[in-house]
Amino acid sequence: MRYVTSLPYDVKEEDHVRIPVSDGTCLSARIWRPVSSDGDPVPAVLEYIPYRKRDLSSVRDSVHHPYMAGHGYACLRVDLRGTGESEGVLTDEYLEQEQSDAEDVLAWIAEQPWCDGRTGMMGISWGAFAALQVAARRPPSLRAIVISSFTDDRYADDMHYMGGCLLSDNLGEAGTMFAYATCPPDPALVGDRWREMWHERLENSGPWVAEWLRHQRRDSYWRHASVCENYRAVQCPVLASSGWADGYSNAVTRLLKQLDVPRKGLIGPWSHKYPHLGEPGPAIGYLQEVVRWWDHWLKDADNGVMDGPVLQAWMQESVPPSTSYEERPGRWVGEPAWPSPHVREVTRPLARHRIGEPGDSVGEIEMTLQSPLSVGQFAGKWASYNAPPDLPYDQREEDGGSMVFDSDILTERLEILGAPTVELDLAVSEPVAMVAARLSDVAPDGRATRITYGLLNLTRQNGRDEEPEELVPGRRYRVSFQLNGVAQAFPPGHRIRLSLSTSYWPLAWPPPKPVLLSVYTGASGLTLPVRPASESDEVGSRPFEEPEGTPPLAATQVRPPEQRWTVARDLIGYNESLEIVKDSGTVRYDEIGLDVSRRAYERYDSVADDFTSVRGESTWTMAFRRGDWDVRTVTHTVLRCTETDFLLDATLDGYESDRRVFSRTWNETIPRDHI
Repeated sequence: MRYVTSLPYDVKEEDHVRIPVSDGTCLSARIWRPVSSDGDPVPAVLEYIPYRKRDLSSVRDSVHHPYMAGHGYACLRVDLRGTGESEGVLTDEYLEQEQSDAEDVLAWIAEQPWCDGRTGMMGISWGAFAALQVAARRPPSLRAIVISSFTDDRYADDMHYMGGCLLSDNLGEAGTMFAYATCPPDPALVGDRWREMWHERLENSGPWVAEWLRHQRRDSYWRHASVCENYRAVQCPVLASSGWADGYSNAVTRLLKQLDVPRKGLIGPWSHKYPHLGEPGPAIGYLQEVVRWWDHWLKDADNGVMDGPVLQAWMQESVPPSTSYEERPGRWVGEPAWPSPHVREVTRPLARHRIGEPGDSVGEIEMTLQSPLSVGQFAGKWASYNAPPDLPYDQREEDGGSMVFDSDILTERLEILGAPTVELDLAVSEPVAMVAARLSDVAPDGRATRITYGLLNLTRQNGRDEEPEELVPGRRYRVSFQLNGVAQAFPPGHRIRLSLSTSYWPLAWPPPKPVLLSVYTGASGLTLPVRPASESDEVGSRPFEEPEGTPPLAATQVRPPEQRWTVARDLIGYNESLEIVKDSGTVRYDEIGLDVSRRAYERYDSVADDFTSVRGESTWTMAFRRGDWDVRTVTHTVLRCTETDFLLDATLDGYESDRRVFSRTWNETIPRDHI
């Protein structure tokens, strides 16, 4: 990252501006804007998230918001209702109240004397969700958005459910927000009201996972704020990006296909990071691209920002399996449209333990499998954050409990770009069952690197997430489902491997009972989106620049961080566990003299092949200290199951110094709904 100190505009900053919304609640904003905007109004850009602008996101924010302000924009970081120094309580994600507040904030911004009435929204993850969802509401001042790592489909392609399967990130993310939504505001900004505001959050928030588990099928809860329900609602230009290592690699191409507005797509090798901070690398000069986007759509600059390919994607080269990469070798390729005229669907039939060649005639053979619960221990996280190392490891660890199909050794280079599809002719032994499909690059020495994967809850085999149906044991079904999109090159001498399993714990919650799966060859196949390696890359004449931004705020690491990802197996009691520690240590934000500590602990357990023994646990400790002010919260959530129910237990404790000043417990039983 190149830090820039000389920019076209001098910048002024306000660290706590109260913005009133319709019901009288005030949200807290941090604003960077050109000094000259006092007399010469400029367009404004809003980032709207719950991650505490005062401290936890302040270092990251200081890299890109002053940078954009220095290029002639008023940039606002607004904390959602109930987070940071914003009043109220945050009780769930993407609520109607949240989006109504955003419209009020945009209207307030457009009316300020330093704003010329034109606004944009940007963000990553929650901030990108917010920008896309608010764009679909068409507030009058909003002219364009820039979004990273997001989805347009809250049910089928978020961290809650995949293919109708319950993801463990449903619990993990709920644990994160249980912690963030119950943190106190900073007394240095809100004064003596801090305790009243904090206790309002403690009393009225709770474990969001309970609500998410009450909606196990696509219903009105998930349809709300899912832009896929009506793409035509979005009427402003969209610059969309994500990374192949992220959980959100699919929505970029869906927007390119479905939206009828000026749009550009960018997918790199990154995990859940902004592209200018991209890991694995290479990171790119994303902020320069963003400024060009704003210059065109908010300032009417004729700068050619819409020239070149509609989609730019990082074509990844083959690499050995690893849980973390600093860089992913590859190259940028460009497509003039999506779907691309350069990509063709090539179907290969499945034979006995073999992926056939296109056009092969394959006879019918029944293959059977019942996977152990251990398949999935090396799956990595649904969405990689690259810290701790959380990418999938060598898939040979998983393939022993899977049904494996290998291609012949490749004699020529093969490149794919898009979403592979698996079609299976199958039968199962239980009324509720799932299939996990993994696509791997197998090197000559046998090491297998997972390229992509997909899940399907077979009670959704009718294609209707809103109306699952129990399966008839022994009946044959034809199912088809997509794996996550990817760009990957397979070199000569390697093989392509498709692996199927009937469980994928702990990435996904297993079905109520072990399932015997029968797959019938001949009618089963793998379809790959092949992009001929000889095809012109069409990336345009202007390569990406090196990442740059403004110098980050000063922060001192007072206590060192700890990162741990441990798989353990007890061969006496047959207990298996995955233990994850994400401890940021203690960081002092030097400018405000505040020490903040964050520690997240997750654990996922099972015993032998007892599918009702699976257990997920999330514990967060958040602590804030300045002088005599010493406050912390501890949240703890445990999710277990029977064959018929989910069992949820949670606690929340608040402390001032060493005195516990708040404590609450939740215990809920939630019926399983074809999960």
